[in-house]
Amino acid sequence: MFEQFGFETVTPMQVSVAFALIIGVMFGALAQHLKFCFRSAVVGDQDSKPVARGVWFTALGAALLGTQVLVANGYISFEEHRLFTQELPILVILTGGLIFGIGMVLTHGCISRLTVLAGTGNLRSLTVIIVFAVFAHATLKGVLAPVRVWLGSVTVPLGETASLADLPGGAEFWAGALTLAAFAFAFKSGINWRSSVLAVVLGLLVPAAWVGTGFILQDEFDPIVMQSLSFTSPMADLLFWSIASSSIPAGFGVGLILGVVTGAALAAVSKGEFSWQTFETPGQTRRYFLGASLMGVGGVLAGGCTVGAGLAGVPTLSIAALLALASIAAGGLLAQYIFHPKGLSNLTAVDAH
Repeated sequence: MFEQFGFETVTPMQVSVAFALIIGVMFGALAQHLKFCFRSAVVGDQDSKPVARGVWFTALGAALLGTQVLVANGYISFEEHRLFTQELPILVILTGGLIFGIGMVLTHGCISRLTVLAGTGNLRSLTVIIVFAVFAHATLKGVLAPVRVWLGSVTVPLGETASLADLPGGAEFWAGALTLAAFAFAFKSGINWRSSVLAVVLGLLVPAAWVGTGFILQDEFDPIVMQSLSFTSPMADLLFWSIASSSIPAGFGVGLILGVVTGAALAAVSKGEFSWQTFETPGQTRRYFLGASLMGVGGVLAGGCTVGAGLAGVPTLSIAALLALASIAAGGLLAQYIFHPKGLSNLTAVDAH
């Protein structure tokens, strides 16, 4: 569709950066306001868990509904997407998900939440995303890539059932069932109507990104990758672009991460929540470094983080995405069981904000 706009001085890739900035600013501002966090929804305390769960499942329901409406009307298709493979790399997904889940408990937030917190002046979070990006890139293309390849060699044949849409009932049934389940969980959490509306808007950013990169900005002579909200690969892209921008052009991922930090900063400043924060003890520093490393490796192995494989991946009805999100949740629950209350009893409230 992009060629119909008649642009002669800009490419789809360049426009995608601006588009990603807009999506990122909106996500960052909304996520900061709503305290959007998968970790809190899974292993948060009794006060924060119901609210976080309500926000997360409301956003997921909106993302599911919006994405599948686009698919049903032929605007986007996931037939060639990396999340759909006839050979499910089950070992690498399970390993990555568990590792990521453990890491997000150690850092007291998944990478999307910590990216948002970096925009509020939290230097712990900024440190985490730098370490995360290094380990993610090392796992994608560096010294840890052989481990990823080896784990990925263990597969389970899915044949023609790489998606829930391939199961009896088809896409309509499974999309409807998952959407209703998500909204039911959200309703049960007691989420208020204002937060519900904002969470719906946040969730709709997922299909907006899919249709923007997969339809509006598509040019058969200069194609770009169809993508939506995610943090693992974009974080590695931002790292590489930051140190080699003269030879590596910015893409959607770079714009998205910069937009998220900017949006979170704007929201924090407007609400008087911006505050410089740093590490308080050597033990806390070690824990965050370890957690960041685990999330960087795990996010790549699992095929995405709680947003890339979860909020954006599950709405595609990909079995791989569902497995990744479930394994991340399992990793988080396992880490919470192991480290709480003794191992993490010294966490302070500031870790979560």
